Amino acid sequence: MAPVRPQGKNAKSKPAAHLLLQDATVKVQAGDYENAAKLAERALQETGVGGDFELAALNLLGLAYIELGEVDAARTKLLRAVEIDGEGTLDEATGGGPEKFLWLAQISEEGGQDSVAWYEKGAVILRRQIAEISGKQTRSSIEENALEEKRQSLAGVLCAVAEVYMTDLSWEEDAEGRCEALVTEATMVCPTSAETWQTVASVRISQERVDDARGALERGMEVWRDLPEGDIRVPAFPTRVSLARLLMEVEMEDEAMWVLERLLSEDDESVETWYLGGWCQYIQGTKAKGGPEDETKEEAWRASRYWLNHCVKLFEQQEYEDERLGEHATELLEIITKELGPMSDDEDEGPWEDEESDSDEDEDEEMT
Repeated sequence: MAPVRPQGKNAKSKPAAHLLLQDATVKVQAGDYENAAKLAERALQETGVGGDFELAALNLLGLAYIELGEVDAARTKLLRAVEIDGEGTLDEATGGGPEKFLWLAQISEEGGQDSVAWYEKGAVILRRQIAEISGKQTRSSIEENALEEKRQSLAGVLCAVAEVYMTDLSWEEDAEGRCEALVTEATMVCPTSAETWQTVASVRISQERVDDARGALERGMEVWRDLPEGDIRVPAFPTRVSLARLLMEVEMEDEAMWVLERLLSEDDESVETWYLGGWCQYIQGTKAKGGPEDETKEEAWRASRYWLNHCVKLFEQQEYEDERLGEHATELLEIITKELGPMSDDEDEGPWEDEESDSDEDEDEEMT
């Protein structure tokens, strides 16, 4: 019997919408959000209101427009997605689940309680999904991975709500108590999340419990310290930049420099990384005692000047927007130059290049 040819507009549009969304997803993964949005808009038109792929197209458009900075357009699409899947119970493969609620929390115009409400909506869905997978007597490897991802997501959501209570809602009477409860739950849900321990450290700093903050930061770094670049357990670049700031705030400058040097090996055009490295070594110089086993103030400040000088050059080349960062870097450079004098040509080559050349010479001598 010959196959029946699909009839009608819907029969033709569904496969077309599905293929368009596949292409759009590939564009998103490649960071091409502009073309991803164009493809997803076409898919939305093809599937139509109430179509099988409407929810998936709306979700993808929400993400693409957020990345493009078109927040109002993203909000419109995501609110429509919420109308379709208000409880997040539909299959995630078709656009169901918590993501739309979490994105709406991040782009909330009102912030504060409105953001918290969206986050809590997403948290309810994640808790339900975790309970469903955990309740199975036997789980496949795919389900185990999904469970870990859900726990990571829930811990991230709880930490995001804690951040809101530390900023927008810090004036509320129960803000500190809510923060404490949220980070406690996050560490119980996913104790292997480095980001969670960073949030714990932020809360402890706000409570002026510096030793506890140091302990939380060390525990978070233990998660990924020995992992290679590219491992999914290594926090994202911006998260580690924030980590360096926190380490500096609790006077863990050596650990901060380790983080910053690793970041620089991944991206040597990050203005903020060069700035923080320069600032951190400036602080180390001010603390230097000058003993035989200690780095002298001059050595630390020369290294600091190299980092800060590179920061200022990149700042100008990239027309970096954070003017306060640029002003502070320039101010530190002026202080260093006033004490050490002008920068020499050798110094401009970088504090580690001499070390590399020395090691090369040693190797040549050994070979000889």
